[in-house]
Amino acid sequence: MVAHRIRGAHVFVDYTGAFFEDENSPDWVLSIMREAVAQSPATEVHSRVVAFDGSTSPPGFAAVVLIDESHITAHHYADRGMLALDCFTCGDTDPGQIADFIHHALMEGAPELHLVRRDRVNRFLTEA
Repeated sequence: MVAHRIRGAHVFVDYTGAFFEDENSPDWVLSIMREAVAQSPATEVHSRVVAFDGSTSPPGFAAVVLIDESHITAHHYADRGMLALDCFTCGDTDPGQIADFIHHALMEGAPELHLVRRDRVNRFLTEA
């Protein structure tokens, strides 16, 4: 069996109960994501949120914080109450810490959320 060196990790988080009533919810989630990055060793290079009204895409939003180590994203299906987070980092930045920060802030501001799944996958495997 070949030993591998791990150079990155990906944390996936899924929630239900994300029936956000406030029209500022997309910006609120993005601000949490940006603060999570600011509290980590990662460096933000760009961020954006796009709200969908349901006319061409399902209602909800997509948010992204690009970091020099990879990205943090959120995708929300408003009509189904689903929210998915994706924290992908390389190097020494732990995506689990970013996901933890986001989770705690979301639960504080939207206690009706229900964590359905949280998985971690090692990425950028190279032969040791």
